[in-house]
Amino acid sequence: MATRDSTSSEITPEVLLRAYACGIFPMAESADDPSLFWVEPERRGIIPLDRFHIASRLGRTVRADAFTVTVDRAFKAVIAGCAEPQAQRDDTWINPRIRDLYVGLYALGHCHSVEVWDRDDLVGGLYGVSLGAAFFGESMFHRARDASKVALVHLVARLIAGGYVLLDTQFVTPHLRTFGALEIPRTTYLARLDAALKRTADFAHLPIDRPIAGAEALAIIAAVTPERSR
Repeated sequence: MATRDSTSSEITPEVLLRAYACGIFPMAESADDPSLFWVEPERRGIIPLDRFHIASRLGRTVRADAFTVTVDRAFKAVIAGCAEPQAQRDDTWINPRIRDLYVGLYALGHCHSVEVWDRDDLVGGLYGVSLGAAFFGESMFHRARDASKVALVHLVARLIAGGYVLLDTQFVTPHLRTFGALEIPRTTYLARLDAALKRTADFAHLPIDRPIAGAEALAIIAAVTPERSR
């Protein structure tokens, strides 16, 4: 389900938060299209935090700390990276209006980024919205093999440690299914969202002023998904 919004409509970061609380989110047709439309999928993608799956090879990459992972250090660079064309997509739904809205949410403390570095080069990352005990994943990108996957592993560890109960992926792709993503009906999703919004969570429960070691992230995940995260 999608509802078109005119370019003259006033959408603020505060309005955006209220939309997320109702189970809807904005998208654009392309990076060049100034208009937005509201989306409320009939079937919603989520990754159950207690069913997160890490492939063995990826686990070894995370444990070896092949990359340095930081949080909220380069938000604008991450959203710019997510807006770049990728091998699997020629265009993006992140237009300037989308960027401004989420930069505004970041300033309010409701949007976060996970950055993946190879020395001083930003090679991957993701960003999303935090509200209550729900985290809404928006987009991810990579410029090096496994960089976005490593970002997702560190995100999930942070969400588990911080007491989150819902990781919303909006839609499910074959890529996300490898991590345990699944689709649930909208009514089921809204019930889970309502329960998550009644709780509090702390994105900064793990330190945000220093990188977290891969072994620590894996241990946090394994504590709730021991059969899937070794």
